[in-house]
Amino acid sequence: MMTGAEMGDKGRRRMATEAIHAGEVHDASGAHISPIYQTSTFTFADMAAVEARAAGESDAYMYSRGGNPGRTALASKLAALEGGGAADVSAEIFASGMSAISAALMGLAKAGDHIVTQQVLYGSADHLISDVLTGFGVSNSRVAGLVPDALERELEQHPETTVVYLETPANPTMAVIDIAATVEIAHAAGARVVVDNTFATPVLQRPLDLGADVVVHSTTKFINGHGTVIGGAVISNDEALMTDEIASLIRYTGGVPSPFDCWLTNLGLKTLPLRMRQHSSNGMAVAQFLEGHPAVAATSYPGLASHPQHDLASRQMDGFGALIAFDLGSYEAASRFLERLELCSLAVSLGNVDTLIEHPASMTHAVVPPEEREASGITDGLIRISVGLEDAADIIADLDQALRV
Repeated sequence: MMTGAEMGDKGRRRMATEAIHAGEVHDASGAHISPIYQTSTFTFADMAAVEARAAGESDAYMYSRGGNPGRTALASKLAALEGGGAADVSAEIFASGMSAISAALMGLAKAGDHIVTQQVLYGSADHLISDVLTGFGVSNSRVAGLVPDALERELEQHPETTVVYLETPANPTMAVIDIAATVEIAHAAGARVVVDNTFATPVLQRPLDLGADVVVHSTTKFINGHGTVIGGAVISNDEALMTDEIASLIRYTGGVPSPFDCWLTNLGLKTLPLRMRQHSSNGMAVAQFLEGHPAVAATSYPGLASHPQHDLASRQMDGFGALIAFDLGSYEAASRFLERLELCSLAVSLGNVDTLIEHPASMTHAVVPPEEREASGITDGLIRISVGLEDAADIIADLDQALRV
């Protein structure tokens, strides 16, 4: 786990610079790109070196489950981006986004505690909170949109709440949650706030700046950006929380990423600011096309003035990203459209350089019971698209031909 302090003064370096330079390992070999430390264990020169590590006088690596230089490099870069260069921000890298989410929630909620979250969540996170953690004595409840008044009432009814967990924009409906308002209410009730920032990335949104306690990512998505790895990350400005409760779980539960996956993710992260600008530009063009198409019943994209939380998104985000939800009115219409696509790939996941499109009710959110999907706004006609970096005109042309009756 690497903190911003270990990277020196970040105040003079902006995000595009940090994405390239923060955390880089330049060892005695002179390699320009950080090496891949593909090893399970590390050697010690003598017992004095072992004793120095045991006494906390050395941060030498011992075993890759506990730490690896490539993992440290990636953690340092993400801490720098999410923390804006703050010295007290630290990160840990996990084998998947779900491993990161699990560690964050397990670190904050114990048996007898309560988690409050929004109505609509990524399917596996929904299952973790609703079905898995309940088996360990952690209860939960939902507040649609985490609307402030309703959230206050829920926290009054559940004083045992230790975590308010949110995604914004939400997967897959693209609803936007007010992070700062949620933080104020949660902190007043003695709860911490965990934000899944996967859709926005630190380029478009920085929850720690808005008071959140913990940020989680599926680094599989935009952070890597090329569809080559599975990974996750937890970032926080509470060093004690990270050290004692969250980051330590990687050693005890074993959700460890491989050195090669860390290397690939670090390489992809270097271009994140550049990619997110183009994702956002293409996303707006595609959203405007979909909103104006007669075959589309509804389009949800925070960048559109028609989005219910457009003003909030404009204040809270530095851009609106690549994800769009749109409804074709029925499963039959959605299925017909998806089968006609030629350029866009029918696949789960998101954040790749190429455009991915999926049917949440039968793919990412199939594990969510139908009645809960309906309550969350996940209809049988809903489609989620992750707009890629192809020419926007080509993406739109493919969508247009697939929408023709």
